[in-house]
Amino acid sequence: MVSSAQDIAGTLLGWYDANARVLPWRSPPGSPPPDPYRVWLSEVMLQQTTVAAVQPYFAAFTARWPSVEALAAADDAEVMSAWAGLGYYARARNLLACARAVAARGGSFPDTEAQLRELPGLGAYTAAAVAAIAFGRRAVVIDANVERVVARLFAIADPLPGARAAIRAAADSITPDARAGDFAQAMMDLGAGICTARSPRCLLCPLAHACRGRTEAERYPVKAPKKAKPQRRGTAFWIERDGAVWLVTRPPQGMLGGMRALPDDGWSARGDGHGAPPAAGEWRAGGQVEHTFTHFQLSLSLSLYSGEASARIGANDGEWWPVNRLEEAGLPTLFVKAARLAVAGRGDD
Repeated sequence: MVSSAQDIAGTLLGWYDANARVLPWRSPPGSPPPDPYRVWLSEVMLQQTTVAAVQPYFAAFTARWPSVEALAAADDAEVMSAWAGLGYYARARNLLACARAVAARGGSFPDTEAQLRELPGLGAYTAAAVAAIAFGRRAVVIDANVERVVARLFAIADPLPGARAAIRAAADSITPDARAGDFAQAMMDLGAGICTARSPRCLLCPLAHACRGRTEAERYPVKAPKKAKPQRRGTAFWIERDGAVWLVTRPPQGMLGGMRALPDDGWSARGDGHGAPPAAGEWRAGGQVEHTFTHFQLSLSLSLYSGEASARIGANDGEWWPVNRLEEAGLPTLFVKAARLAVAGRGDD
């Protein structure tokens, strides 16, 4: 049984040197740290999102906006459109706010956790990750993968979320002063590829001999029973004219803020929608789509306009968007589902 923090860190770093994932935002083990902009951008994108889903978005963003100054100068609508499909859209709004704050200070990110936390949208995890990976600062970096590794390594039996203080203290106890960024990424890689949520590959784990929870690894981390998500209902409205559909821009704050979308009846995380259709006339049912948000489930009905759509339709800011170029509008996934349903139903007319 490995008993010292130094032994655990050294063993894990040795494993990482030979097995590190090759990712576009990383530097190879032992090499100089990567550009802080790329580290920060990747960490924001990776929040509650898989590496596989993030990689094409990261490539597109860094090709289009190769520096934090370029991103800071970007149009809000363009960034929101480029983010479409990645989900958790508040991240995109925070991304712009942070980029502009960094640009205002000359384009350089601060290099300590405390200073990074002062930037818009940087929580404890992202600040720690950027400090460790981009600047080599000793920081305790805990994402979902690291949380699982530490809970098993120390057999922390308290259920989440209450166990997080103990998990952080345990992670702190094994975090080395040197190669902090590599250590953080090694823990992430161990959780992603070896110490997985289901069927962990304990026989291949470099820390198996030190793991107190190995004999019942899948028990950890202990999770409190899930609460059922509330069910919400709403309606989206499809208004078409001359091969174009009416799209609106959602308010900056709130669900899917700042995104292009179909007009709807005002549904929210707190309740069902009850708003009136955006135009008088005949409407017909166009089907229903289901979508899962973090805190609720939404059943969104689609209502198709059967009247003669005029140029005056749409009391809110909006635009007529060609249906055959709808994939360029940057619609959130929910409205992509609704639009596909509407387009599929056009053949019934």
